Amino acid sequence: MATPHSRRREEESYFVSMTDMMVGLLFVFIIMLMYFALQYKDSAEELLTADATRADILEELKESLKRDGVEVQIDTETGVLRLPDDVLFNRGEVNPKPAGVDALKKLARALERIIPCYAVNPTPGAVRPASCSPEAHSIELLYVEGHTDSVNIYRPPIRDNWDLSTERAKITRELLVAEAPVLADLTNTEPGNPAYARILSYAGQADSRPVFGATSPDQNRRIDLRIIMAKPKPVSIERIESGLGATQ
Repeated sequence: MATPHSRRREEESYFVSMTDMMVGLLFVFIIMLMYFALQYKDSAEELLTADATRADILEELKESLKRDGVEVQIDTETGVLRLPDDVLFNRGEVNPKPAGVDALKKLARALERIIPCYAVNPTPGAVRPASCSPEAHSIELLYVEGHTDSVNIYRPPIRDNWDLSTERAKITRELLVAEAPVLADLTNTEPGNPAYARILSYAGQADSRPVFGATSPDQNRRIDLRIIMAKPKPVSIERIESGLGATQ
């Protein structure tokens, strides 16, 4: 028969075990909280610096083209370089005008000089250009976007403005690659990585994304080059453990 003294000892042992368990759970909770806080902090910093890197790329492209006599517009918030609407396409045409072809060739040469510093070239034996500075950020996608005005076109095989804008984007990409073949080989990561893909692509937007504040329909008949940066890498447990060790 249990005595009052033995029952008291059992109760004390029970409460000690419960306290130990609660302390252990609290410690696990604190570790998890630190993990997510560090992940959020590092991801936010990487996103901000990736945006700054993209703005630098756009500014560099703009200045390079300006030296070649091509004036372009850039939007660092959305990552867009806009080619001049007055030299590219006549209404309903999929091929750029001669002045537009010349501008695209100059753009291709500017991209050839700058973009390889922010991408991987999978061509056997290829190396990152020696002129590139150490850079933590890379480009995920380089989109050639075709845009039209609001006048719908039906000129077989072109059925509508979606066909027209897509064909313009495709032809623009082909012109860029013809002038600078390396652009077709650039990838967002090394071969073997699950995220491996070539960065240069194209898409048609028809008249779904008009230029804000456009004063003429002609301004919407354009090519946009949109840069999308790679997402931040997840924070690893090892980084958290090393961070905890540094604070002890």
